[in-house]
Amino acid sequence: MPARVGVLGGGRMGAGIAHAFLLAGAEVVVVERDGQAADAARTRVSGSVAKSVERGDTDQAPEQVTARASYAVDYAAFAGCGLVVEAVPEDFALKSAALREVEEQLDDGAWLATNTSSLSVDRLAADLLRPENFCGLHFFNPVPASRLVELVLGTKTSGNLAASAQGWIEALGKTAVVVRDTPGFASSRLGVAIALEALRMVEEGVASAEDIDAAMTLGYRHPTGPLRTTDLVGLDVRLGIAEYLHSTLGERFEPPQILRDKVARGELGRKTGQGFFSYE
Repeated sequence: MPARVGVLGGGRMGAGIAHAFLLAGAEVVVVERDGQAADAARTRVSGSVAKSVERGDTDQAPEQVTARASYAVDYAAFAGCGLVVEAVPEDFALKSAALREVEEQLDDGAWLATNTSSLSVDRLAADLLRPENFCGLHFFNPVPASRLVELVLGTKTSGNLAASAQGWIEALGKTAVVVRDTPGFASSRLGVAIALEALRMVEEGVASAEDIDAAMTLGYRHPTGPLRTTDLVGLDVRLGIAEYLHSTLGERFEPPQILRDKVARGELGRKTGQGFFSYE
């Protein structure tokens, strides 16, 4: 585990990633776009750590864990990091530009990873100076509770990084699933396929959202149904991934109109209080 780990972006995913590395003993620096966002990231991480302590996930006091965290608004804060994980919104241009800026701050031997859930690791690596030091680390939401990290290997990812990353994931108390760089990797491709079919079933009036989810939780032992999972992921995020898979893998991933309509109305799931279910 690198002694100092950077996380670019302190939203729900970034804060969860920071939390995971903090509990594993690393010093973590979170970089956000401005002071207000950095303060919000601090609140998220501190709250998440406190809950982990309450659950007994660590025998350290909350202040011991959070003392290893720092927050900044300048990429220069990543200097000295052995690993930086990018966790900005799922937009190729945004991620590509951010990764180039982060790489400029790192030593030649430092590792860089993206938390993308569907975008091509090879395409993101194309503009980097050291693509062999780059991979995908796809964490799952909520990061503290999830046991899975999808390790995505680009064609130029070094064998040393591939082996090291599996060790980091194990040190975080999670399991690595290793996949090659293909659209949607393994998890997003399968997860989106199931979710889109569930959306079409709601659209066609086959069954209610509650009953569709119950069919999967009770019949297939999924911990949550595809529609509640879509609410958790964010309907806007789900739409963006589906559009990308549609453009790369074909018509079977075309987003249903019900998804586009809900996103247009601002019904994005848990983060807005309304998706396929209501959240007070």
